[in-house]
Amino acid sequence: MATNTPSVLFVCLGNICRSPSAEAVFKTKAADIGLVIEIDSAGTAGYHKGAAPDKRSQAVGMERGYSFKGLKCRKVVQQDFEKFDYILGMDNQNIASLLEACPEELQHKVTLLLSFSDAEEREVPDPYYGGKGGFEYVLDLIEQGADGFIKHLKSSTS
Repeated sequence: MATNTPSVLFVCLGNICRSPSAEAVFKTKAADIGLVIEIDSAGTAGYHKGAAPDKRSQAVGMERGYSFKGLKCRKVVQQDFEKFDYILGMDNQNIASLLEACPEELQHKVTLLLSFSDAEEREVPDPYYGGKGGFEYVLDLIEQGADGFIKHLKSSTS
């Protein structure tokens, strides 16, 4: 990016559950500590382009105080690899898809969100075909990843 403001793109398959939840969580956590960062989310597939995030993701997130206002699903585009400093995928399949599309010289930006957490899980599972408990578990993991990523950002700028 041309600016000194760091930027992060959260990525899952359809940008309908996990990555918009990560965007909502991170926006809140960053604002709470006064962290200035550009935050967005996208999917490796364009199944839900223009749609609002999944109602179940929104319900679970809003119960914890996160806002999904204005979030719309979109697909990762080539410019994202140039624009964002960090591109954080939710699972290994997302990472593989991102690396396939990403120019080699920018692949260092692509990593798993949970690589920043102490969670036993390394991947955030897709809750789309499950019930409320799966969405709550996904949000737990995303919160852990967001907290770890904030620690990383703070340590890399101090």
